[in-house]
Amino acid sequence: MKPKTLFYCTECGNETPKWAGKCPACGAWNTIVEQPQAARAAGKGASRPAGGGSVRRARPVTELEADAEIRFSTGMGELDRVLGGGAVKGSLVLVGGAPGIGKSTLMLQICESLCRENKVLYVSGEESEHQLKLRAKRLDVQSERLFVISETSLGDLLESVAAEAPDVLIVDSIQTLYNDALESPAGSVSQVKDCTMALMQLAKGQGITVFVIGHVNKEGSIAGPKVLEHMVDCVLYFEGDQHTAYRILRAAKNRFGATNEIGVFEMRDSGLVEVENPSEMLLSGRPEDAPGTCVTCVMEGARPVLAEIQALAVSSPAGNPRRTSNGFDYNRFAMLLAVLEKRGGLKVSACDAYLNIIGGLSLDEPA
Repeated sequence: MKPKTLFYCTECGNETPKWAGKCPACGAWNTIVEQPQAARAAGKGASRPAGGGSVRRARPVTELEADAEIRFSTGMGELDRVLGGGAVKGSLVLVGGAPGIGKSTLMLQICESLCRENKVLYVSGEESEHQLKLRAKRLDVQSERLFVISETSLGDLLESVAAEAPDVLIVDSIQTLYNDALESPAGSVSQVKDCTMALMQLAKGQGITVFVIGHVNKEGSIAGPKVLEHMVDCVLYFEGDQHTAYRILRAAKNRFGATNEIGVFEMRDSGLVEVENPSEMLLSGRPEDAPGTCVTCVMEGARPVLAEIQALAVSSPAGNPRRTSNGFDYNRFAMLLAVLEKRGGLKVSACDAYLNIIGGLSLDEPA
């Protein structure tokens, strides 16, 4: 008998009974692929029959013991700020970013400080152990409590964790990890979901702090199913222009702190260096008395930051003027232009308008 098939979206993980050119959930084109139902069921344990075995009984919330939240410093103040005051023991943190932006450098660099109080296991599916040694030497990360292994199999990873019993586990990356029990390739929706679930059980069951590196797609979101971001405790995005030295770390989700904090770093030959005064970095090189530019103060968490806003309006030869906004909501930009023309008397409807926020910041304050 031919096994039943199921179709799912490689972008968001939405499942459909038949193929379609456009995903009905996320709207992406040409992302619906077929997967045998047998592959989805592979690797799952047999379900427990009703009434069999012991069942954990629910208890009143007043009878539960409230354990103190255990935090520890990562050795980088900017990363601790974004995490809400440091990493939480037993948490699962997802770090996403574009290729070459510095995710692996950030994770390997914090190992030097983490190893002073913790045992760290660094699992890489993208670099060999020799390459990790060379990069650790360049970053001056030399500690006998840092253990590295080049592995992509989930089963072998779990065996290494059982053998080494680390306090902190770093996985680079979730898209290269795969479960042998599943027929789908590494990086697929089912593989990413299954491997993330195993890492989550590892973090919650054994109290291991797990950092997972994830790649982003062309839209800027983390590649893989959207459920991946729902499963983890924290989602961090490492952003920046590869042509500049500055990087911004921001939290999109944080169960243990605020999500409006940012961390600023500078990429150098020796690794990432924290930028304690982002305003000085953002305003460096700003021309004085230049038209079309101004400085505003915005709040990034509990820290005020001075940001430069650049605007330009030129006559449009086309009938439909162009509007471009970078770092500012496009719809709000269009609304401000309409207010300027209606209430301010400025004829901007026949002009191409451009708005840019310097330094990779995203202004979302209503003021």
